[in-house]
Amino acid sequence: MIVKVCGLCVADNIREIRKLDVDWVGLIFCPSSPRYVKQLGARGGFYPDYSPFAKSPKELGGQPTLSTRVNKPKRVGVFADDMPQNIVTRVYNFYLDIVQLHGEELPVMIENLRRTLDPDIRPVKIMKTIMLESEADLEKCKDYESVVDYFLFHTKSGLTGCGKRFDWSILNAYKGNVPFLIGGGIAPEDAEAVKAFKHPQFVGVDINSKFEIEPGVKDVEKVKQFVEAVKA
Repeated sequence: MIVKVCGLCVADNIREIRKLDVDWVGLIFCPSSPRYVKQLGARGGFYPDYSPFAKSPKELGGQPTLSTRVNKPKRVGVFADDMPQNIVTRVYNFYLDIVQLHGEELPVMIENLRRTLDPDIRPVKIMKTIMLESEADLEKCKDYESVVDYFLFHTKSGLTGCGKRFDWSILNAYKGNVPFLIGGGIAPEDAEAVKAFKHPQFVGVDINSKFEIEPGVKDVEKVKQFVEAVKA
C-alpha cells in the first residue's frame, strides 16, 4: 500500500512526516493552490542536502553532501497545465522522483516531457490524474495507457485538497493495466474502507486536506495513525 501525503510545503512539517512510514510526499507547484511550494529545497534557495529531505549532519557524521541525499520517501511534484520547461526545472531543482499531471495535459505532451527528462535530466515516473464523477470518465484512461506509469483517480474538482470523496465503486469498471492510487477527501476515519477496497490495479492512496491543521501543514499524529492502520 503506497501512502502519498500531498500538499506539504512547510519544512519542519515535512521533516516530521518523512519520519513516518509514508512512501511518497507531494509538493504542489500550482500557484493558485494554498499549498503552493515556492522555494523549498531548490538550488536557488536551499540545496536538497539542507532541505527537509536530507539527513541531518549528525546522521551523516559530518556536513551533508549532494551524494548523500535521502531517497525515501519519494518526491512527487504536482503540476496542472504547466509549461514543460517549468516542470523540467522543478524536477531538476527539487530532485523529483514522480511527476503528477493534474490538468488537461495531452498524451503527446507527456511523451515529449518524458523524452526530455529521461535520461538527460533525471529519470522519473509519470502519474496522470483522472477526475471521476461517473464510469464514463474512465474512458479518458485509454488515451494515456501507453504514456504514464500510474493514474491517480480523484474527485472531479479543481486542485488537490478538495475534501470530497468520489464513489469508489466506479472503479469496478476500470479494466486498464496501469496501476492507480485513489485520492480526494480521504479522511483519518477512512482507513478501514481503504483496506477493504479491492481492485487488481489498486496500489495506494493520496491523502491531503482531511489531515491538515491548516493548508500545507499536516497533523503528524493523524497521518501516523492512518498509515499504521492501512498498512497493518
